[in-house]
Amino acid sequence: MRPYPSRPVARPYPSRPAARPSPSGLRAARPYPDPGGAAARPQPGSRRAVAGFSGLAAALLLLLGAAWPAVAAADGEPDRDFTIEDPRITESSGLAASRLHPGIYWTHNDSDDGPYVFAVDSRTGKTVATVTMRGVGEPRDVEGISIGPDGDIYVGDIGDNLDGTWNHVWIYRFPEPKTLRDTTVTATQYDVQYADGPRNAESLMVHPKTGRVYIASKNENGGGLYEGPGKLTTGSMNVFRRVGEVPWVTDGAFSPDGRSLALRSYFSARVYAFENGRLGESRAVAAPFQRQAESVTYTADGSALMFGSEGTRSGVVRVEVEGGGRPDGSGGTEDGQEQGKPAGNGSPGQGGSAGQEDDGKGSVGLGAVIIIGVGALWFALRRKRGKG
Repeated sequence: MRPYPSRPVARPYPSRPAARPSPSGLRAARPYPDPGGAAARPQPGSRRAVAGFSGLAAALLLLLGAAWPAVAAADGEPDRDFTIEDPRITESSGLAASRLHPGIYWTHNDSDDGPYVFAVDSRTGKTVATVTMRGVGEPRDVEGISIGPDGDIYVGDIGDNLDGTWNHVWIYRFPEPKTLRDTTVTATQYDVQYADGPRNAESLMVHPKTGRVYIASKNENGGGLYEGPGKLTTGSMNVFRRVGEVPWVTDGAFSPDGRSLALRSYFSARVYAFENGRLGESRAVAAPFQRQAESVTYTADGSALMFGSEGTRSGVVRVEVEGGGRPDGSGGTEDGQEQGKPAGNGSPGQGGSAGQEDDGKGSVGLGAVIIIGVGALWFALRRKRGKG
């Protein structure tokens, strides 16, 4: 097999102009009408209508607060809901919890951004380091990121939105920096092919015990779980073979003990038992509703899943997992002790009650709450106007 020709070295990350200050857009408030004037005629029933409107509005806010997983402002504690503040990160397409730096999450943009990986602090949502990969040419469609048992960061340039255009894709690898600062690293590049032909993929997962790399392909009719060779090599093609069937997947992550594999799509997520390189039983996880659900990773202690999305100032939502995320509900540590908190503790963005299985109706339930609430507000407004 002929070696793949080298690609041009990536262009330096372009500087971006400072954001222009936006006008406030506020208008001066109109004078409040004189209580004794003619405009302030008493309106029969208006107090009752206003009271009804206020009560319904309060009820709707409570319902939405419970049903919609809001991204809270950072409160100084790591691994909580946070918003990615860096304006350069507009298409966060993968997440990986740092092994060396508690509360730090590695992410990257989607296609056509360059060889850049960002370290984001979950306490503040701010980028604390930008890593530029050297020696990998210019990435084409970076879609996944994971950290192996050796402490190396693996970056998957595995996207193919045309489903089979590229006859091979790439994985990049470099040690996680011990110091969080902007730096340039020399990364190793691996050429990857699928045994059953080219395909689109957005999920790269490195097993935290064996170091074997897995890729989940993305297809609306269901994808496959692909297993790489025991050790990736340079100078030759690394062939990934299909070892399981998976649903539509936009990202995935192994639990820290390697006994569970979480896979997410745009509207749902499942956690699979994982043993001897194969998928076992699974259960649904109450994934948050997000604008473009693209990423997921376990926290470093395995007690929760962090769900991310694309977009400017995109949000990352923490969801507690039962029993360390294992489908059988047992503990997440290797000795079987209980790890993590049970789901359903009432916090925004977290799952249902312990042992409850999400069957995908969460989004429908949320929609029903919104429809009912909006209808109630509309009725109250009509009633108020009718009695005015």
